[in-house]
Amino acid sequence: MAKTQLGARVDEDVAELAKKRAADLGLSIGDYLGRLVRDDTSGLRARAVDAAARFLAEHQAVFDEAEQAQQTPRGARAA
Repeated sequence: MAKTQLGARVDEDVAELAKKRAADLGLSIGDYLGRLVRDDTSGLRARAVDAAARFLAEHQAVFDEAEQAQQTPRGARAA
């Protein structure tokens, strides 16, 4: 597939995050941005967010109980 060059201005911190993430994935910046655009336009990202929201809605009580257990001082439940 032929490639074309795009130009975009982003904040320095966004540019650094993109460079680091692309390197972590073993991708060039262009390939990383291409992946993000494809995921976004294919609906993949939206489906993943929806799935995560459903999971949290179904299992929120488990997370709440675990968080409460971590916040309860030792011995407080023995009374």
